[in-house]
Amino acid sequence: MLAFIIRRLLGLVVVLFTITVVVFLLFFATPGVDPSARLAGRNPSPETVAAVKHEFGLDRSLPVRYGLMMKRLFISRDLVSYGNQALEVVPAILSAAPVTFSLVFGAAVLWVIVSIAMGIMAVTFKGTFVDPLLMILALIGISMPVFFIGPLALYVFVYKWHILPGSGYSPIGEDGVWQWFNHFILPWCVLALLYAAFYARLSRANLLDVMGEDYMRTARAKGLNERQVIVKHGLRSSLTPLVTVFGLDLAGLLAGAVITETVFNLPGLGQYAVRSVFSLDLYAILDVTVIAAFFVAIANLVVDIVYAFLDPRVRYT
Repeated sequence: MLAFIIRRLLGLVVVLFTITVVVFLLFFATPGVDPSARLAGRNPSPETVAAVKHEFGLDRSLPVRYGLMMKRLFISRDLVSYGNQALEVVPAILSAAPVTFSLVFGAAVLWVIVSIAMGIMAVTFKGTFVDPLLMILALIGISMPVFFIGPLALYVFVYKWHILPGSGYSPIGEDGVWQWFNHFILPWCVLALLYAAFYARLSRANLLDVMGEDYMRTARAKGLNERQVIVKHGLRSSLTPLVTVFGLDLAGLLAGAVITETVFNLPGLGQYAVRSVFSLDLYAILDVTVIAAFFVAIANLVVDIVYAFLDPRVRYT
């Protein structure tokens, strides 16, 4: 297992380096892209543009520019916004990242727990009204996009019933964990709904596939009841396909977080990225892109390790 993790860590280093190179080339080596013209302000003179290029290292070769960019991004962290050069990009992103990561991780945990529970219930009560009812609810959940269910949930739970606080963000350190949790309940549920519904159907299908295996029949022959057979013996085998799809869906979860943050007015990376795109703030867009790609790569490393734990055969490949 240790050798497997080391191989995956070495592969992760290569992946992260490749991501930074590709993103840099897309943003700063594309023909026609000249950041210095925007940094120099309106109607700059050629001397001003040349001075800006020299200050930001834009008149250097591509390898040198890449090295300077990575140094300013990860070491000195002094990249400034195009639109507001008094605003440093990295600190702004670091202040927004906890909001997005809280949203993504909370939604991921919620969707995994709910989907597995629904899959187990559907298989346990197969042949009764519970199974088709759960699958109908899952189908309804798949059919509801975030931009529809989000405003609807705000109207019902905030403005109509006054059960939860309104949109916005409440930091843990300022207002306490409970207020932070209350402000995230609706965004978590809305973002997790689509994935929980899909994974519930997938979990049910995977459990049904393993129900006829020899080890399942052996477990029944030992006198275990059906619930114990499913949870103790069938669940682990059925989780491996879910783990694989989970790693692929994390990127989609980040994309959904952009809409969710907009609906619930959460000051996360999604809102920051949208503002940066509208203002053509290349440094900010590059930084957000790199961080999002890093998150997906690291999350997939964790998924690989979990997969190897569930299926020992993977450790030797």
